[in-house]
Amino acid sequence: MSSPIAWALLGALPYAMAGHYKTPAQEANEPIAKAANAKVMRYTAWTWVAVVSAMLIYRWGLVLLRHVRRLANLNHGTSSDGKQRYFSIPDENYSKVKRDLITAPLWKKRHNREFKLSAATNMGTLPGRLQTLFLLGYLAMQISFCVITIEWTNPELWYDDARNRTGVLSVMNMIPLFLLAGRNNPLIFLLGISFDTYNLIHRWLGRIVVLEGVVHTAIWMGAKTYEMGWTAGWNAVGGGLGSSPFLQTGMIGTCGFTLLILLSPSPLRHAFYETFLGVHILLAIAAVVGVWMHCHGMREQGYVMAATVIWIIERGIRLISLLRRNIGNGGTKAEVEALPGDAVRVTLRVAKPWKFTPGQHVYMYMPAVGLLTSHPFSLAWSEEEDDWSTEKALPVSRQDAFGKSRTNMSLIIRRRTGFTDTLFKKAEMSPGGKFTTTTLVEGPYGSQSFASYGTVMLFAAGVGITHQVPHVRDLVAGYANGTHATRKVTLVWIIQSPEHLEWIRPWMTQILGMEKRRDILRILLFVTRPRSTKEIHSPSSSVQMFPGKPDVGALIQKEQEKQIGAMAVSVCGTGGLADDVRRGVRDRCTDTEIDIFEEAFSW
Repeated sequence: MSSPIAWALLGALPYAMAGHYKTPAQEANEPIAKAANAKVMRYTAWTWVAVVSAMLIYRWGLVLLRHVRRLANLNHGTSSDGKQRYFSIPDENYSKVKRDLITAPLWKKRHNREFKLSAATNMGTLPGRLQTLFLLGYLAMQISFCVITIEWTNPELWYDDARNRTGVLSVMNMIPLFLLAGRNNPLIFLLGISFDTYNLIHRWLGRIVVLEGVVHTAIWMGAKTYEMGWTAGWNAVGGGLGSSPFLQTGMIGTCGFTLLILLSPSPLRHAFYETFLGVHILLAIAAVVGVWMHCHGMREQGYVMAATVIWIIERGIRLISLLRRNIGNGGTKAEVEALPGDAVRVTLRVAKPWKFTPGQHVYMYMPAVGLLTSHPFSLAWSEEEDDWSTEKALPVSRQDAFGKSRTNMSLIIRRRTGFTDTLFKKAEMSPGGKFTTTTLVEGPYGSQSFASYGTVMLFAAGVGITHQVPHVRDLVAGYANGTHATRKVTLVWIIQSPEHLEWIRPWMTQILGMEKRRDILRILLFVTRPRSTKEIHSPSSSVQMFPGKPDVGALIQKEQEKQIGAMAVSVCGTGGLADDVRRGVRDRCTDTEIDIFEEAFSW
């Protein structure tokens, strides 16, 4: 039956019969191949478990260390600072691992600074060294799993085995692919790894799924042309796709996932994000439905089910979050105010607020500005506001008084393209430069505390200050009430014009008036494009202003020379600034205990 004539006769039969025909050798090999596939799937699953377990131990070991460090250094005074010296001494081996692997860029310096063909064409960024090694290791594992235990010396068997193996692996990889795509991925909290990193892994897992799916399909097509000859083979392929639902749904899955990859390069993703997201979801649904039907009656259908359930649960959590945060108490309202320097301040009066902590961000839906689009923004400020009006009666009980208080969450949004451009223009053209609209808030996501660090440096560029302001307030308050180990805080903010100071002026005024602020906080402002030297003036010794860009490495070194305890360096801003800060930390992390924290939103 392996002659071209026999295969041509089979090609003339309905493909439901021809597609499932197996030679005696293939039938004898089938249980062996299935057992090998099952073993490969177990190896893959155990690899996932091993990686997650190792990261869990590392993550929660760090959490415990930082908790102990904070408790050991709560008291004020020189004796406490003396105790912190122990925590400023780095472990020689671990500091080298941090420098050369954990925080290292792929090559010399560049990591977050984007490659751009033009101002509007973003080609993406380079992964870090540890990220690259992980991705290469996983890719190598997948390649090895595609080739081991395959009977490569027997053409009658190898294409059958290789086709099934690549299909099985492609379907199995859909589980982490869908898990890591979600904002509510539980591994974000459990492993302490940012959504940014998971998003990177998600994109590469998508490429692996597509590559394995394409190879799976190509082997099936190649086998037909090999056995039947070029013309008869392609006729059989066409006949099968025209008559077999099994093959049709498989092709839908392959084409759907392939289109996802072809439409996902960084320039397209960044230039048309809202359109990309909608098309991405629709193609993903079509591809999953195709694969689901293709795997009907097979064990692999369970993996498709698992991936689908993960996606449905994640979307359900988003919906519950939206309903929980925004229904009742008149709903969530946003006051949008245009600010100098192409920015807006958004004050959210959340229907059902939460306890605000530094490092949080939310996804904001504003139907009047961008229908069905959501964007991540760092929360810059939170405060209570009395909800009184002249028409309402005064409170008659304590419960009434507390009931009249509402929590405002504020954020700053810089004008870019798309949603942010429309938002700024609407505010600018509104009476008084502001307007109020109904908004939906999803979140909060993320959180970060520097309470265990004796010395903290916070770098921000432009609107990146929104991530750092909550940390400043938290650290100053924690120092004043004795709940934090922090003794020194330095905020470095790089702006293009002094008018950008207006973005956070009301909040910074409150911070500068906080108890014991002068004992702990120093602010360095760098203005890169001042109109004149008269704009550059330092209000006090603790709040200083300079023209031009800072020497990041020199600032870190100067702070390190007077370091108290462990040192945290946080950065939120341009990719170039993040790369400079990382280099400054890596150059010095073997001298004292220094950790770097980067905040970025990528897609």
